[in-house]
Amino acid sequence: MVPPLDLGSLVDSDEEDDFAQVPRSTMHAHLKSPQLPSALGWVVPCQRQYTQRYLNKEEQDIVPEDLPAPTGKYKLKYQQYATDMKEGYKQYIQRTAEKAKATGTQDTSRSKVNEKHDQVEEASVDDLETLDRKALLQQGYADSPYHVRNSARKSDAETMAAEKKKQTVEEQMMLDHLSRAVISDPEQGLNTEEQESFPVPPDPEGVPLRVRRRTLHETKIRTTSTLTENDLAQKVEFDGRVLSRNGRDACRELIGFFFTHDQSLTVYEYRKFGKNRTNVLPFIKKDTYSHQRGRRKGKQYRLGDFYTGATLTFLSCDHPSLPKSIKENTLFRLRITNIDQIALSSLKAASGEHEEDTVSQEAQDRQVLRAIQDTLKEQLHKRGVRILTGLGKYLQHLDKEGSGLLEKADFQRALKAFHLEVSEQDFESSWLILQGNGHSNNKVDYGEFKRAIFGEMNEYRKSFVRKAFMKLDFNKTGIVSVIDIRKCYCAKKHPRVISGHSTEEEIKSSFLETLRDACSKTDEVSYGEFEDYYEGLSIGIVDDDDFVNILRTPWGI
Repeated sequence: MVPPLDLGSLVDSDEEDDFAQVPRSTMHAHLKSPQLPSALGWVVPCQRQYTQRYLNKEEQDIVPEDLPAPTGKYKLKYQQYATDMKEGYKQYIQRTAEKAKATGTQDTSRSKVNEKHDQVEEASVDDLETLDRKALLQQGYADSPYHVRNSARKSDAETMAAEKKKQTVEEQMMLDHLSRAVISDPEQGLNTEEQESFPVPPDPEGVPLRVRRRTLHETKIRTTSTLTENDLAQKVEFDGRVLSRNGRDACRELIGFFFTHDQSLTVYEYRKFGKNRTNVLPFIKKDTYSHQRGRRKGKQYRLGDFYTGATLTFLSCDHPSLPKSIKENTLFRLRITNIDQIALSSLKAASGEHEEDTVSQEAQDRQVLRAIQDTLKEQLHKRGVRILTGLGKYLQHLDKEGSGLLEKADFQRALKAFHLEVSEQDFESSWLILQGNGHSNNKVDYGEFKRAIFGEMNEYRKSFVRKAFMKLDFNKTGIVSVIDIRKCYCAKKHPRVISGHSTEEEIKSSFLETLRDACSKTDEVSYGEFEDYYEGLSIGIVDDDDFVNILRTPWGI
């Protein structure tokens, strides 16, 4: 027998969820059909809409103050939550400190003696400090060494390609300058009258007269060269580049030869079209030349004038076949980037040349300029990119005529605008040295001025800068669009991307932002601006391999 069901006791039970608050009128008992085993059934509550509104109204009431204390279970959960929050905050502080260290944030602790001076300096630098930090992010590639195996493989391939290129140029040079012996028939020595006196037998086959009377002409050729292979073998070979802010000219591949038997030189340009097509053309014809600038102006080039880093000057009017962009200037300068040191040493030992007085004077000039460069490099520490690129734009803006020459007052105003301190004595010494290099009208080329007081990258570093730009400038126009740079720049191997502190897009955007700031146009980058950017970045990097990693890793060269 089924016991009776007490509905009142069920409603008043505290173990149910708020059923005591529901009015009794909402409770209904229903009897099921007698055929079923359980004859009584009930539903609580029936009126769901009314009950839901009632519960929502109760939830909005103020929480009473006499709530019971939380149980031990909830206390343990709260303590664990508080511990997790503290640990997370500590990790956040640690990541922030590492980020500040990686981006090269300058130390804010300063001595009390220089406190006022630092406040003035900070007021002028704070606006661009963010750009400095973003530019220094590129130095992170130096902390991630380039893969040794890939580097060795590429180095071997580049060495083989360079040797093949030099061999091709040398063969063309030998063909152009060797004495060409005339190979002819012995009857070629006869004059025209003697040839006409000999009767020509009739040809039964009726061959035309011009063919039947065919004889070798009298040779009138007088070769201008009497050089033999032994004469041309006494040479030193060197690689060169044109000193120009025009990217098309600066990236020309030049190979030159200096011959000791007559103190002459010649330069060839190696051109490559596609993968397999190449061409070798004379760039400077073989002749004897003299210095056109500097303390040796007017003196003929000698063996001692050729070394890595030397600058050769030529008159543009003496070379009508030069490109139009080079002939626009009265002088053009050729920088020796690499030289055959073994051949140079052996030829120097055989010639026995002695140093002149001008060598010691030039050494003194270099010492004076090096002292100025060391002083300015301390001021350019960690902000070289912004200063050098900004100074280049500023000087270019002052050059209204577009000649590249500026007066002394222009350079002094530029140094003051960028807060670069150079003593009056050092400035006058550098100005006299630059004036002694052949400049007239009390003006100096601002490119030479920058190289003199700031110094420049060695030729090993510049060779990789040119490789990176040549990879971007596949059309060889000397100008690269920012869109192409974004496509080719790869930040996947940056240490901050690998560690997860930054995304690839953040590193790429920071590079493009600092590069755009260095350019006169926002949508394209010239070779001069590209070189200035890495020139400023090179100041804070001591090791050549570290600098090469900065170029190899993102550009894949």
